[in-house]
Amino acid sequence: MDKNSIYILAIESSCDDTGVAILQNDNVLSNVVANQEIHTKYGGVVPELASRAHQQHIIPTIIEALKQANIDKSELSAIAFTEGPGLLGSLFVGSAFAKSMSMSLQIPLIGINHMQAHIMAHFIKEEGYTNPKFPFLCLTVSGGHTQIVKVSDYFSMTVIGETIDDAVGEAFDKSAKLLGFPYPGGPYIDKHAQLGNPKAYDFPHPKTKKVLDFSFSGLKTSVLYFLQRNLKENPNFIKENLNDICASIQDTIIQLLLKKLKRAADLHQINDIAIAGGVSANSGLRKALREAEQTFGWNTFIPKFEYTTDNAAMIGIVGYYKYLKQDFSPLSVSPKARLKL
Repeated sequence: MDKNSIYILAIESSCDDTGVAILQNDNVLSNVVANQEIHTKYGGVVPELASRAHQQHIIPTIIEALKQANIDKSELSAIAFTEGPGLLGSLFVGSAFAKSMSMSLQIPLIGINHMQAHIMAHFIKEEGYTNPKFPFLCLTVSGGHTQIVKVSDYFSMTVIGETIDDAVGEAFDKSAKLLGFPYPGGPYIDKHAQLGNPKAYDFPHPKTKKVLDFSFSGLKTSVLYFLQRNLKENPNFIKENLNDICASIQDTIIQLLLKKLKRAADLHQINDIAIAGGVSANSGLRKALREAEQTFGWNTFIPKFEYTTDNAAMIGIVGYYKYLKQDFSPLSVSPKARLKL
């Protein structure tokens, strides 16, 4: 143990994955995620089942994270946990355990905003990875959120554009469900899109009143009508054209995202562009962002795959920077289903 180091145990329980990580300063010593397979047969996350699964997973996951990090709980400096936003029942499990551990070890408790953590994942120390410089823009895309955030500092972030209806992850998953894929369907669309023609079919680009806001509910409806129309003429339409359909849906979504991101970069005169959140694992989006780097002269920042989906390492890095500020939470802190950035 390095006595000059800060050791953070971080807990992430905002949705259906139980994550626990141990950080030594900004270095990740362990990052363990327990997935919940039970939701697949229901076609989406069932909140009650999610909170029960967190109760089952949290202790074994903490034990495994400490083991992989090769440290004892007595060496910990603080406990960080997801305060919100997320599913309230799931958040309660993580926050209750974090409070109990904080009290028993008599170390500080640090509540973390889940969306801030997705962005701050870019500041986890990784060999060969350069952190973005302030200010930068971050496109935060997940199953529950779609935002363009202007990041001026570790703790100064402003949402300058967001979805007015469905999040981009919902657009992928709902479209995937129409195609007969199991939940979560986004990765299936990505897989088939790599084999198809992205310009095979045209889908509309919804307009919004605010130039940097997004709308995806209309896309889901247009995909539904498109499939109904073509299946009426050919019952095997999806099966025969699956790769092209997936490629066209994915390309439409990516073009919508990049169009708004380009507008934001121009309006704010910022060329450092990052992505974060579960949908940033999408291969098409990653490829498009790399191409945009060449086209627009951007400096782009794409996190490692393990830091895109919900994980505790991103909670831990915010916990580390909050620890440096001595920005701790009282034991009276309560989880919040909605929590603004």
